[in-house]
Amino acid sequence: MYRLFAFAACLLAVACMPGCSEMKSMAGNSSGLTSLLTKQLGVTDTQASGGVGSMLKLAQEKLSAGDFDQIAKAIPGSDKYLASAKQLLGGANVGDKAGLQSAFSKLGMSPSMVDKFTPIVTQFVGGTGGEQAKNLLAGALK
Repeated sequence: MYRLFAFAACLLAVACMPGCSEMKSMAGNSSGLTSLLTKQLGVTDTQASGGVGSMLKLAQEKLSAGDFDQIAKAIPGSDKYLASAKQLLGGANVGDKAGLQSAFSKLGMSPSMVDKFTPIVTQFVGGTGGEQAKNLLAGALK
């Protein structure tokens, strides 16, 4: 009986997580993360792509190749997001959180949008790539 209750409680917790069901339905879709961000934050496709690309670029700069690959594999179309960031940044590095905020500003978003993107993107990565990928990305974005 306890196991049934615990299972039901887990299902309820997952069902109640904001955006969780949306993330699961969009996880296999290459534009799923973009759609999730545009829907939840009201940003444009270009802003969502450039923002995610800039976040990926920062993670790529901070992490070893193997660790970054875990994150890249968790985001369908990660190469397109990185290409978007390269175009936005002109090949320059993001460097740190201030650089990430600057990249968001170039996209017409306030620097505070970084803090709104971060939980959505890390949750998405966790849902598709597992807890380790989520933690690697979260650490790189600090």
